[in-house]
Amino acid sequence: MTMSNAAKATHDAAIADQFTRQAVQFAASAVHHNQAALDLLVKAARPRPDEVSLDVACGPGSVVAAFARRVRRAEGLDATEAMLNEARKLSLREGLRNVAWHLGNLYALPFPAAAFDIVSCRYAFHHLLEPARALAEMVRVCRHGGRIVLCDAFASDDPIKAAAFNAMERHRDPSTVEFRTLDVLRGLFVEAGLREPEEHFYGVPAELERLIAMAYPKNDDRDGLRAMFEAAVDHDGMGVGARREGGTIRFEYPALVFAAVKRD
Repeated sequence: MTMSNAAKATHDAAIADQFTRQAVQFAASAVHHNQAALDLLVKAARPRPDEVSLDVACGPGSVVAAFARRVRRAEGLDATEAMLNEARKLSLREGLRNVAWHLGNLYALPFPAAAFDIVSCRYAFHHLLEPARALAEMVRVCRHGGRIVLCDAFASDDPIKAAAFNAMERHRDPSTVEFRTLDVLRGLFVEAGLREPEEHFYGVPAELERLIAMAYPKNDDRDGLRAMFEAAVDHDGMGVGARREGGTIRFEYPALVFAAVKRD
């Protein structure tokens, strides 16, 4: 996606605004600390005790903490200081002494080439204007024989459902760029010169009213967000399995973990 510097600056401001406001919620969110999902990601990375890992767009630090228990040192990088403050609190609560936190840009990681054995990113690529560029940086700082692990939700292959899902997500969180399809995400690995990745699928359950309560939607329009689901629920118009249940609407973000080895 090619955008002007002004558009990129506007998007960066949206990222800073959303994630500064969401930092405390993210740190308390059961979704981000779900042990089964964390275990799936860590297992896909095949960590060893003598290795060093990096999680980019690390948010409140749950992935870094999970790796810290399995590797020699685990590091995290995020563009939002408020998120890093929550990550530091987490490492203090859990007594983790083999962690390090960095404020920085994932398009220009402040590390030399081949500095890490494992490089991961979770729940962030849908916020990126240039996902291929970000993945290229992850590959650059990963050593040969190291592992690249990418986790995110993905959009339906049905373009109408994908468009409706992305419209809702951009309304819910204006820093969202696009949830990509599986084919697009797989293509990023090919473009980065990586071999075909392993794929591990899972679902992230959600309930509409809780989602709305935690959101900072465009123009603070929570009724509009609710209306989008009401319009789509009866025919699963967003491709997320939305259904009426117990007086509310429940659905599931389809998510996966990609894992690939960096080869010569």
